[in-house]
Amino acid sequence: MKKIIVSVTNDLATDQRVDKVCNSLKAEGFNVLLIGRKLKNSPKIKRKYQTKRFKLLFNKGFLFYAEYNIRLFVLLFFRKKDILLANDLDTLPANYLICKLQNKRLVYDSHELFTEVPELINRPKTQKVWLIVEKSILPHLKNNYTVCDSIANYYKNKYNTTFSVIRNVPKLQNNIDNKYTFPFKTANKKIIIYQGSLNIGRGLELMIETTKHLENCIFVIVGTGDIEKELKKTVAKNKLNNKVKFLGRIPPNELKNITPKADLGISLEEDLGLNYHFALPNKIFDYIHAEIPVLASNLPEMKQLVIQYKVGEIAENRTPKKLALQIKNILNKPKNQFKKSLFKAKNNLNWQQESKKLLKLFKNT
Repeated sequence: MKKIIVSVTNDLATDQRVDKVCNSLKAEGFNVLLIGRKLKNSPKIKRKYQTKRFKLLFNKGFLFYAEYNIRLFVLLFFRKKDILLANDLDTLPANYLICKLQNKRLVYDSHELFTEVPELINRPKTQKVWLIVEKSILPHLKNNYTVCDSIANYYKNKYNTTFSVIRNVPKLQNNIDNKYTFPFKTANKKIIIYQGSLNIGRGLELMIETTKHLENCIFVIVGTGDIEKELKKTVAKNKLNNKVKFLGRIPPNELKNITPKADLGISLEEDLGLNYHFALPNKIFDYIHAEIPVLASNLPEMKQLVIQYKVGEIAENRTPKKLALQIKNILNKPKNQFKKSLFKAKNNLNWQQESKKLLKLFKNT
């Protein structure tokens, strides 16, 4: 039985992509160990595969990444393994060094264009360091995959490095608990949902402003993140507490019962650098599997998916009043307007199909 050690820098709790990958590898007969970190508020986790979470002295900035990679390097050096799976650029230094020192096989999963995230674009010196790391390692990698065609093409053009595309789609499931009820009154209200990280560039500020122009609607925000406090202050300041509700962090197995209760899912990312420009957010697939229509940004990967599968609309205008008008028009359409398209899309875009490509890649590694 081949041993695979998988590494991420998050706390494992809500990383659905990595969990699906580990479960698929485990089911195929691999011995899987997933390594992450543990924060003060990290919930307990129970998985079918082995997990380990570092308790670190530093939780952000250069010292965090340095400490994590040093700890990871030491652990990898002394652990038995056949294959290393590094997720995103911030885990790659330690994995690559072990790969070279011990002649181990390395697989790389790029969840995004790490060097082009808004947090780095606004910090050019830090971005330059990560670009050096990327340039030093990526051209030498042979077994790689990422989340969409645009990112795969970007790396091919920049480093002449081939990436397979394995999209972060949900498992096809039918066991939805219809008993869930929101912790607030929803009678005669349309529910608009956002699920994901509460960070800059997600279009959340725009959507909160848009709710001023929407009657009989509640905007539900599921998730946590860097701008959560600012968003809550904005909602309170504008007296929108009855129109905007924060549900906080919800485990994926519970969230799958909540999303179908909504009438519309939004993914209004801003065009803040190449990472967002090429984005194909997980939540779009979650909305599709919940069989609710999608309102997405006019960005290439999102636009192509929404139009190809006819699962919603593209935001035509990002001013609050015009966006509100488009939302009203979507919500006023018959409920079965998107039903057939959503059903067809989720039966094409699911992990049962996507994991076949994943397993083929690891078997050929």
